[in-house]
Amino acid sequence: MQISSLLRHKGREVATIAGSESVRTALGLLAEKGIGALVVSADGRHVEGIVSERDVARGLHDHGAGLLAEPVSSLMTAQVHTCPPDASVHDLAQTMTDHRVRHVPVVDDDGVLIGIVSIGDVVKARLDELEDEKKHMVDYIQHS
Repeated sequence: MQISSLLRHKGREVATIAGSESVRTALGLLAEKGIGALVVSADGRHVEGIVSERDVARGLHDHGAGLLAEPVSSLMTAQVHTCPPDASVHDLAQTMTDHRVRHVPVVDDDGVLIGIVSIGDVVKARLDELEDEKKHMVDYIQHS
């Protein structure tokens, strides 16, 4: 299964935040939307970074509550792993495992943000694929 197919099922909405916004604002968005990461983007189209709940938790541990007033850009991961829509779910799962990332923005050939995939999305897609394979095998065995 390709990432583009996964996005058709889950949708292409991506929560973004400007790097100049406060970490407190980012936390509010994460809680309000019930998500684990925000793409940092001034225009909502180009990826400048990513900030996750883990980033905030680690930042609070290292810097204390004063971090909440700091800009998201001070906390974000600037080297973001992205993927194209024609990548396979299997390859993206490998990338996420190898680089220990849980959220990967999907960008088109022009570098424009068109979606985001979480590790949960990947796991669900892989489980769906395995279930389909199992059904095909059972049908094959029963009709042979």
